[in-house]
Formats: sequence, structure tokens, C-alpha cells
Amino acid sequence: MIKNLKEKMVGATGSVSGVTSILGSWQVCHNLCLGIIAILGIIGITIVGMPLLFLTKVAVPFWIVAFILLLVTIGFYVKKKCISNRLIMFNSGLIIAGIPFQPLQSFSKFFWLIGGALAITGVSLYINDKIQNKMKK
Repeated sequence: MIKNLKEKMVGATGSVSGVTSILGSWQVCHNLCLGIIAILGIIGITIVGMPLLFLTKVAVPFWIVAFILLLVTIGFYVKKKCISNRLIMFNSGLIIAGIPFQPLQSFSKFFWLIGGALAITGVSLYINDKIQNKMKK
């Protein structure tokens, strides 16, 4: 029971790592703001500006926390093998896609391509594993 709880905690840490990495990406924040403005516009509320602009000030700290959590998750994987390598691949892809550092923004398309490929590969391998397990039963 305790071992199962520990595994779930480690898995949750990996998921938090991936989610915070995406919050660190300026492009994602910008697109979320545009989406919120569009949804509010559909229901008749007009907004000028970016309602989530404050997230750009905390993008780098979010990304750093996500990266540290990913390193902790990888450490657990190497030491205990208690985490899905598919989950680590997915989270690594999100963190690569969400690199927020201004000097690296000229390479953002490259990061999105590599990170997106890793994330999609991780998800597709996970789904493939689930289908294979279901077919065996």
C-alpha cells in the first residue's frame, strides 16, 4: 500500500513537472490569453490587452522548477525503476518545448519540434502499451 502511494506521488511529481514547463513558455501563455479573449468575445465581453500577461514574469522560475522536478523524476527512474519511461519522455518533451529563455527564442521552432516529437512519441508509446496489455488479457 505504501509502495503504491509512493509510486503515485512520484508519478504526480513528473506530471507537475511537465505542466509547469509548459507554463514557462511565452508562446503558450500568449495563445492562452488569445483563447480567453476569444471565448470572452463570443459571450459579449470585450478585453483589451493580455489577461495572463503576469505569467510572463514567472515563466523562468516555473520552468526551472519543472526542470528540477524532471531531474528528480529521472533520478527515481534510474534508482528505483518505479516510473514509466513513457511519462519521462512526455515530460521531457514538454520541458524542451517550453524553454522560456529570451536568448534562445530564435531557436523556439526547433525546441517546439523536438519537444513536440518527444511528447507525441511518449503518448503514442503509452497508448500502444495500453492497447497491447488489453489485447493480452
